Amino acid sequence: MSATEGHGEAIGHHGELLQGIFEDEDARLRRALVSLPYRQLKSKAKFSAKGEHRISVVPRYCEKSKRAAELTLKRFAPGRTGGQLTIESNIPVGRGMGSSTADVVASILAVLGYLDVHPTPDSVMQIAVSAETACDPTLFSQQAVLFAHREGIPIESFRFSLPPIDVISLDPTGGQTVDTLTLEPARYSPLEIEMFRPLRSLLRQAITASDLGLLGRVATASARINQRFLRKPRLLDIEVIGDRHGAVGIQVAHTGTVVGVMFDPANERTSENINLAMDDLRKSDFEPSIITH
Repeated sequence: MSATEGHGEAIGHHGELLQGIFEDEDARLRRALVSLPYRQLKSKAKFSAKGEHRISVVPRYCEKSKRAAELTLKRFAPGRTGGQLTIESNIPVGRGMGSSTADVVASILAVLGYLDVHPTPDSVMQIAVSAETACDPTLFSQQAVLFAHREGIPIESFRFSLPPIDVISLDPTGGQTVDTLTLEPARYSPLEIEMFRPLRSLLRQAITASDLGLLGRVATASARINQRFLRKPRLLDIEVIGDRHGAVGIQVAHTGTVVGVMFDPANERTSENINLAMDDLRKSDFEPSIITH
């Protein structure tokens, strides 16, 4: 039996720790990524029917979310075609922080809540891919996964969650946005594709051992490789400031604009180091803020 209305919620992220091309269990090469969840950023959706024959959405520009709701009804309740979908979000748009996927996933979950059906996470993410071409592993926020974002499937689920990370967040573009629909997928060279193999292994090791130093080196390597495809202004300057003050590495939104300087919260000097790094970043005309994973 359907509820009166359904609710869904999904979080954003602060770009990726690793993104590239990797082998799945059948040795097929797939584009995949590991996101850095940002739990303070959320999208919330509400869905109700009330006799409508079509789906309306507020805000009206959330067309991908509307499409996701339509696909969810078509798959799980073919006789129903309409409803009211309302979305509220505090996730910045066009910065590579998962705003679109969070809206889409929250919308799918709201419709599923209304219908009182409970499909697998893989089914939810595949609907999300159908609605927006590629999506982030928003639904797997409690577990670290290497996620094939164009197929909507995890190709490796790591045994443990990501360790706590303190991050200085900044946008070196000064507020520019990236349209992911017009952004061409990175054309990695054979050498770059081969580099992703050991990076995946090192990431697995870092997560298993909660080794933030190793995790930071993996994220930094991924940021450097992908700098060729979507350049972050003054990325080297940011990295140098981080190194000066004890950062474990940098990470970026590979299809967005934000950059994160990563610190180990277990280090007793981290609070002081973050303050010093923030001062240096401000002196270099950046506008940093602090987030905690």
